[in-house]
Amino acid sequence: MSKNKAPPKEPTKKTDANRRDFLRRGFAVGAGMTFVGTGGEPLSIPKWSRELGPGVAAQAYGAPSVHESGVLRKWLPWLQVARESSISFAPLQHLSGSITPNGLFFERHHAGVPGIDPGDHRLALHGMVDRPLVLTMEDIRRFPSVSAVHFIECAANTVLEWKSAQANSVQFSHGMVSSCEWTGVSLKLLLDEAGLAKGAKWLLAESADAAAYGRSIPLDKALDDAIVAYAQNGEALRPEQGYPLRLVLPGWEGSTNIKWLRRLKVGDKPWNTREETARYADLLEDGKLRQFSFIQEAKSVITNPCPEAPLEAMGEHTISGLAWSGRGRISKVDVSFDGGRSWHQCNLQEAIHAKALTRFSVPWTWNGQEALLQSRAQDETGYVQPTIDQLRAVRGENSIYHNNMITTWHVKPNGEVQNVQVD
Repeated sequence: MSKNKAPPKEPTKKTDANRRDFLRRGFAVGAGMTFVGTGGEPLSIPKWSRELGPGVAAQAYGAPSVHESGVLRKWLPWLQVARESSISFAPLQHLSGSITPNGLFFERHHAGVPGIDPGDHRLALHGMVDRPLVLTMEDIRRFPSVSAVHFIECAANTVLEWKSAQANSVQFSHGMVSSCEWTGVSLKLLLDEAGLAKGAKWLLAESADAAAYGRSIPLDKALDDAIVAYAQNGEALRPEQGYPLRLVLPGWEGSTNIKWLRRLKVGDKPWNTREETARYADLLEDGKLRQFSFIQEAKSVITNPCPEAPLEAMGEHTISGLAWSGRGRISKVDVSFDGGRSWHQCNLQEAIHAKALTRFSVPWTWNGQEALLQSRAQDETGYVQPTIDQLRAVRGENSIYHNNMITTWHVKPNGEVQNVQVD
């Protein structure tokens, strides 16, 4: 879709008076009775208000309402050869706030989910250290704990959009990102316990799954904000998220956040594992590969409306979405209704954590005409989310990872929303 076309008519802006009038038309509250609609009809009493419901379960793990049964992670069968080395996508279009429920946190596996007995699990810390350690889960829990809210995003998130708009779905275009409160032990504390030898600069983190997945981590990051986590959102890690132990590197690509963590080896140089040479390296236009591009740059996406959540009626709407940056806090999000010709600053929902998902919103009156919705994030370092053309100017069209382009939703007159790219 080209910007040379006549721009869609800019939406009208609401005033406080218009907002109050809109609310008055929708409902009114009287003393002792609630009325709805313009005719003042009394609020009916539904059947569920007339009978007792089920009591407290004797022993159960809480579950969502049956009416939310469609809110699920989903996978694309053609994306990988087998589920053991595949991805499930978080349903961003259904989420509220900025915290991802544990059961909806996206998945990425390389050899399936190992069934680890925490009583038999061990974490080895060795290499260029003064005191090699082998820690049980009980040992690790004896250290002082830390908690922090951070996102994890697969480096291949939005991979399908490099050449053209292919995934007509916010879940499949952006659903490899999720955010949790992580609880565990500061990695710096464990390294201090082992004692670093002179000349130590890198760390090899290795998993306990059948892939023995490993990545090289600069020691500076390990000593900064890294967490060896055993809990997410107040409960033990889910098996698909690394139970009983995982590495959390805030703001860095998901593949470095090693799940089922079993070994940390300190060295003086990177190990150049398969996962950081043949994979998780950025192919540039001249054929060279960019290694160790760890940081997930500022990115955002509108989640309502989106292809899965079309507009049902003209009138008052709230545009909402998520923004995040591996560099720090989100400082600003702008939304465009006309494909980037003009921008409107959004409200940011508290609390705004560093290297975490941030919810943004802006009011919009849709008049039934076509619109091109975009969001553009900026973080506290001043970095601004780029367009796809700006990315291609540096990386070409054959790249795979770290696509943080501005996404465009084309709103059609019937309310349908389609993923497009503008030039």
